[in-house]
Amino acid sequence: MTNRHLPKLGSPPTAPAVASGGSRAVIITGMSGAGKTMALKALEDLGWEAVDNLPLSLVASLVRPGDGVARHLAIGVDIRTRDFGVEPVIAAIDRMVSESGLDVQLLFLDCSDDVLCRRFTETRRRHPLATDRPLIDGIRHERALVSPLLARADVVIDTTDQPPAELKQALAGHFGLDRDRGLVVFVTSFAYRNGLPRQADLVLDARFLANPHYVPELKPLTGKDPAVAEYIAADPDFANFMTSVKQLLGPLLPRFAAEGKSYLTIAIGCTGGRHRSVAIAERIASWVRDQGGRVELRHRELDEGGS
Repeated sequence: MTNRHLPKLGSPPTAPAVASGGSRAVIITGMSGAGKTMALKALEDLGWEAVDNLPLSLVASLVRPGDGVARHLAIGVDIRTRDFGVEPVIAAIDRMVSESGLDVQLLFLDCSDDVLCRRFTETRRRHPLATDRPLIDGIRHERALVSPLLARADVVIDTTDQPPAELKQALAGHFGLDRDRGLVVFVTSFAYRNGLPRQADLVLDARFLANPHYVPELKPLTGKDPAVAEYIAADPDFANFMTSVKQLLGPLLPRFAAEGKSYLTIAIGCTGGRHRSVAIAERIASWVRDQGGRVELRHRELDEGGS
């Protein structure tokens, strides 16, 4: 695969012109406890004007046609919002598009029920729908109420195993106001025994390669150490695997960018998430950078102190 196929990787997607000086709006909804407040603060740091829990009937009035102000609005709505419901949310979005010409997206923040229970328990906060019922019942009731919005969402971010810093990175990738950012590729290594990263768009399995875990002098090291990387690269199937990965990603990344996708997550897994997946994630991230792409790299098990 030659580099001549990849210059478009860092190019901005072609977006339709919108009124109000190119104004954008994102409606943030999802499960209570999944990170809406944190997302609003992160978008505010990115230059968005953040508004939380405004009655849906007033949302479209935030930007009026012809006011000459190019606002980029991040609007938080959830089950606590007055007149909240699936149809009112969709109606508010449609009205903003038709009356104000905004480029509007719906962001849904999701999280597993178990983690939501833990978050509410640890913070001693009361779930809005669990005032007279067990916490898990309130969470399940909310999920049933908001699930149609999950299906309607333009962007879904699952915060189950996502640290705050990673949520901010994902939001910057999806909603950065700099149109020249282009596609941001997030590469992460992980351990299959701890589950797949819930945000993964593409998953690669490295468990077929020789495992440094069984080499005494390499076991305490990680895939970031040269000795481990060299051991993995010496596997007779490694070169063909990397060639295949590059042949897969080479044409895909520019197409994702051209379609307007701003954030792509590539996850590489092995048994323990310390050796093979780490070394390959480092290789892939380096290769994408060499093609002129924007890359963020994380090693989930190393970052979380896993073994």
